[in-house]
Order: sequence, then structure tokens, then C-alpha cells
Amino acid sequence: MLQIEWAEMHMPVVARFIRERFEQEKPLKDVRVGATLHVTKETAALVRTLVAGGAEVRLAASNPLSTQDEVAAALARHDGVEVCAWRGMSEDEYFSCIRWVAKWEPNIVIDDGGDLHATLHKEYPDVAGRVWGGTEETTTGVIRLRAMEKEGVLRYPAIAVNDAKTKTMFDNRYGTGQSTIDGILRATNILLAGKIVVVAGYGWVGRGIANRARGMGARVIVTEVDPIKALEAVMDGFDVMPMMEAARRGDVFITATGNKKVIRREHIEVMKDGAILANAGHFNVEIWVPDLEEMAVSKRVIRPNVTEYRLPDGRRIYLLAEGRLVNLVAAEGHPSEVMDMSFANQALSAEYLVKNRGKLEPRLYMVPREVDEEVARLKLRALGIEIDRLTEEQKEYLSSWQL
Repeated sequence: MLQIEWAEMHMPVVARFIRERFEQEKPLKDVRVGATLHVTKETAALVRTLVAGGAEVRLAASNPLSTQDEVAAALARHDGVEVCAWRGMSEDEYFSCIRWVAKWEPNIVIDDGGDLHATLHKEYPDVAGRVWGGTEETTTGVIRLRAMEKEGVLRYPAIAVNDAKTKTMFDNRYGTGQSTIDGILRATNILLAGKIVVVAGYGWVGRGIANRARGMGARVIVTEVDPIKALEAVMDGFDVMPMMEAARRGDVFITATGNKKVIRREHIEVMKDGAILANAGHFNVEIWVPDLEEMAVSKRVIRPNVTEYRLPDGRRIYLLAEGRLVNLVAAEGHPSEVMDMSFANQALSAEYLVKNRGKLEPRLYMVPREVDEEVARLKLRALGIEIDRLTEEQKEYLSSWQL
């Protein structure tokens, strides 16, 4: 409970402003909310706010290694939340907990990565057809929902919380940027200054990581497949090159693409002795671990969250956090302050879905602009910052084509 208290002290938007209103209005009264999220102290703040709004919540993990066990226990013991999550779950255990949430027939689905959305549609289509709506926390999950919408199989309206400006511009950039570096340093205790750090992907996550690494004195290389993002990285002052070339130079490699096999056999074959591999994307497929397993002649855990793979020629490659999210497995995930905005979007999007039940088509929606702006206003309020407002004359000027 003390960890949750610490998080909530730094999450005034979710844990104070929204929760106080939810306690009074009960906008989620008797609503079953099924959630698959990283079970951390910050997630506890969101869950407790949903409960304050009248919701019944079932919570499962969105990663087998990210659960903070003491937080899961506290939610179950003190808040009456049903939780199916523990650190070190097997893959079968992980998906059994997701099925446990799906079979409960939730009204609202809150997901982080898309596994709950996908499980509902693949294994429980009748249940999916009765879901009022869902939300999605991550880039990876939004990609999966967008594919489902394109194929015409999405059974309920879903809100891309990840794409809210108050989420992706802050959580993805500042949150992942800081917490990824935190995870790498906790796992390895290496000095970043002077190291060549290769960042795969220059979306908001990649931008954050690259800038934080540079701020600690690293020499940063960016790899990209998108010409616009690659050009942006160049203009931001980073070296940009194909992964095959970067693989020969890098000391530390960090994947942040949302795709699979970003680092694979041909890249590992040319890496330096002692190269460190870390993943900041949602799933453990960006660094293709099966290739490492096949190539290695020996393997050992040399430090917590650091596995050494020795190759036939004697070179050693170090994989962090088993290729899973290094910021959550080797550290504590995003700082509470940035998750405050992300989870504010989750809470308000859940409320929006309940209020608009039956009015939305089964497709992917952006977070309503008014919700996004409300989160920003509340965060500024929490920071004690005031901003200007347009005068009526200014509003008229901006809405007219007349000179």
C-alpha cells in the first residue's frame, strides 16, 4: 500500500481530480471492467479510481515479468479487485489469466498490447459481440486493432488511448525514454557516456530513448524504415544507417519499433564482443531470441536480468530482461507523473464509452479532443500553471476568412 500511496501522491489527475468526481457521480456504477495491464503501482491508481466510480474490475497482467507482486496483493486485499497476475508467469499461465478476464464477459475492456482484444475476438466472439467498448494503451495494440478494423472483424468500438496527444507525446517519449535507460542501467550498471547506442525506430518512443541516451553522453545511431522519421532523426543530429551497418558499430542496442525480428541472426553475427541487447517495444519479438538460442554454444544468467550468450567464436552477447520490456522487467516502468496523464485518458475514455453505449460503431476511434484537452488542463492545474485564453475577438478572427 505504501508504494501505491507514493504513486498516487505523484498522480493528482487520476488519484485526486478524476477520482473525487467519480466518487460523487459514480459514472461506472455496476459496470464490469476487464483490464489487461502491467500490474504496477501506477496501474493500481487507475484501478482504484475505476472502483471509486462504481466499477467492478478484473485485472490480468499484460506481461509475464512486469507484475509487482506486492501491488497485486494490495489491490486484492484492500480494494476488493480480482487480480490474476504474478511476476514470472509462464506463457500458458499468462494467457489463462487473460481468458479468465474474457470469460467474465466484461462490459468495458482496457488493454495494453492487444492480447485481451485478440483473445476475445479469436476465442470468445460471442462475448466480444456483447462488449460495450474497449481502450488500448500501446502503439502495438493500436496496430493490432487497426488491422482488425481493416479486416472487418472488430466487434466493438475501441478508443486508441495510445494516440491521445497527452499520452503518446509524454508517456511514449518522456516515460519510455527515461525508464528504458533506467532499466538498462539497473540491469548492467554500465557507463553510457562514450558508448555507441543504437536505437531501432524513431517514433515517439525511439525519440525519447535517443535523446535521453545522448543526454548521458552516448553516441547515438538511429535505424529506421520510414524515410520521414529517418530524415527527422538526421535533422535532430543523429547518425542514421541500416541495422546491418549499425550492428558492426554498436555497444548497446535498443529496439522500439513494434515489429518482429528487428535484430536477428545476420545482425548478431557481426556484433562486437560484449554487445548489449535491450527491448523497449511491447512484445519479446523485436530481438529474435530463437536466433540467439540457436547460435549460442553456452548460455548463463550473469546478473539479474542479464543473460550471456557465448557464440562459437568466443564473442559474448548480453540479452536484457529475456528480450521483454526492459523498463518494466529490470526497473519499475514509467514514472508516476507521466502515467498520470495516460491513465487519466484511460479512465475518461472508459467513462465516455459507457455514456455513449450503443451510439458508436464497431471501429477504432481517437480519444475525443475534449477528453485529451481536459487531461492537459488538469495536469497544468496540478502543476500550478495557468495559461492564456482567447478573447472573443481572437476567436472570431481565427474562425473567419475575412481580412
